Amino acid sequence: MLRRLHAEQPESFAFTPANLVWADAQITKYPAGRQASAIIPLLWRAQEQEGWLTKPAIEYVADKLGMAYIRALEVATFYFMFQLQPVGSVAHIQICGTTSCMICGAENLYAVCREKIAPTPHTLSADGKFSWEEVECLGACANAPMAQIGKDYYEDLTAESFAKILDDLAAGKVPTPGSQTGRYAAEPASGLTSLTDGAAGKPAHNATVSRALELNDTVKRIDGSEVPVLTPWLAGPKAATKPAVKAAAPVAVAPAAPAKPAAAVPGTASTAVAAKPAALAVARGGKADDLKLIKGVGPKMEALLNRLGFFHYDQIAGWSAAELAWVDDNLEGFKGRASRDGWVEQAKLLATGAETEFAARARKEGIYDKDK
Repeated sequence: MLRRLHAEQPESFAFTPANLVWADAQITKYPAGRQASAIIPLLWRAQEQEGWLTKPAIEYVADKLGMAYIRALEVATFYFMFQLQPVGSVAHIQICGTTSCMICGAENLYAVCREKIAPTPHTLSADGKFSWEEVECLGACANAPMAQIGKDYYEDLTAESFAKILDDLAAGKVPTPGSQTGRYAAEPASGLTSLTDGAAGKPAHNATVSRALELNDTVKRIDGSEVPVLTPWLAGPKAATKPAVKAAAPVAVAPAAPAKPAAAVPGTASTAVAAKPAALAVARGGKADDLKLIKGVGPKMEALLNRLGFFHYDQIAGWSAAELAWVDDNLEGFKGRASRDGWVEQAKLLATGAETEFAARARKEGIYDKDK
């Protein structure tokens, strides 16, 4: 299926202050130079904040992680959990259309969506409150047909019970998720045939449904007003009220982003104070090293490095953390690549005449990294 960005896009995107704290905390989960690993949680958080994933949001996250825009776009378009078009302001309905649900009546649920929301998937209702789509198996086959609405599953649906759920949502109510026929979990539809001893004393709802009702937020999106859940090793603004965070380091340390220079790339060597490395006007002896033997350097990147005054392996091998930070920040369109691909470590080997695995393969096969 071809997935494209929506034709109409907002002017800009930025995380709310609370979501920014959360995002900075997620980046600390990964080693320096590997902050791009946080791409999925940060894109998801952006979608939770806005309802759908916009082009400015994708680019904002890419900038924050020091990634080329195309890399972030590849992730956003690959995973169907990312909505690339506006969704309903109240709820986006995802109806399972795989075998069990289809056999048990998913087509009837589609008919309700066409009648009450819009004739086609990924189209907003007239009031902008709802949208819907068919999705692949959501793993609740024993309770088919089912739909995911917001965070929760609504199972054992009929056209009538599903229509009522939509009516309740439109009226501002929060329907009870889980089985709509009273099943506790996934026991036989006709009732328990074994393990009946504890049936009389069990709670009215299973743990998942009980928690959803307790929170009363089954369709509420993360809007940034919540207290952010930080990674356990960081103490944040709410440390005094969050036991897991209190157990961390005794000194409250907020994520490092506010202390960085404006151009710094979070989570990379650019967390150091940037300092430009010593550069050369021309290559020594008029002969530059083949920098394309460094993984992550293609022809365009080599030309950029030469323009910045870097021609030799030993120059790159000698970069300090602060100098590496400067380079990361000045790689036009490729911020953070020097750290992510370990240029300094590769250059140290190449400067001594040793060979890296990539360099050996490149020499043998004539294959270099292409600039993306």
